[in-house]
Amino acid sequence: MSTAYQEDISSNVLRRMKEGGFDFSRFHPIEFYAIFPDEERARRAAGKFRGESINAQVSARDDGAWSLELSKVMYATYDDIGDFEQGFSAVVEPLGGIIEGWGVKQEVRNRYRLN
Repeated sequence: MSTAYQEDISSNVLRRMKEGGFDFSRFHPIEFYAIFPDEERARRAAGKFRGESINAQVSARDDGAWSLELSKVMYATYDDIGDFEQGFSAVVEPLGGIIEGWGVKQEVRNRYRLN
């Protein structure tokens, strides 16, 4: 996936988050995703981020590949996410992995009041 394409996706996601009222003033756990051909490589990649992430989960997929979900507590900014993605790619790609993107859970405010 090209860097320009990833940057465009990140810009669009961050814009939609802003439109949805996301609180950019505080830290959030941001999840980064990658797919590997085998468990050993997924676990090697996860081990490169010890002490840097709050959670690294490796799990088998139905198609025989292995997924890595890495959560990092950080500000949800274009630069911070882009910087981490660059380092994530530098670990994932040499191990034969493919970056699948990033995400963050957003609190949904109750828009309706019950009487």
